[in-house]
Amino acid sequence: MSKLAEQHCVPCRGGVPPLRGEALIPLAQQLPDWKIVEEHHIAKTFLFRDFKIALDFVNRVGAVAEQEGHHPDLCLAWGKVDVQIYTHKIKGLSESDFIMAAKIDQVYFAGLG
Repeated sequence: MSKLAEQHCVPCRGGVPPLRGEALIPLAQQLPDWKIVEEHHIAKTFLFRDFKIALDFVNRVGAVAEQEGHHPDLCLAWGKVDVQIYTHKIKGLSESDFIMAAKIDQVYFAGLG
């Protein structure tokens, strides 16, 4: 599991540039199953055997998001959840996005997948 999951998200107050290019590589290497999309957001699809388990995953991710103060975009469908994360205030990626992704992976690998 990534060491990112051991860290905590830092609230973004805006005014800082989003991470781009080379700055994304070390973070992305810790989350090889996540896809960086146009240097704007990271995305991943989680698969489940039914709707109820996928919904439980969404609720658990929601609890972690509230605890961290960093909220991913979640799209629940039968047997899957699409997750997209970026820092809205800077309209791009921050380290907290990768931390949140690692925490979401922890939720998934804790037995919900």
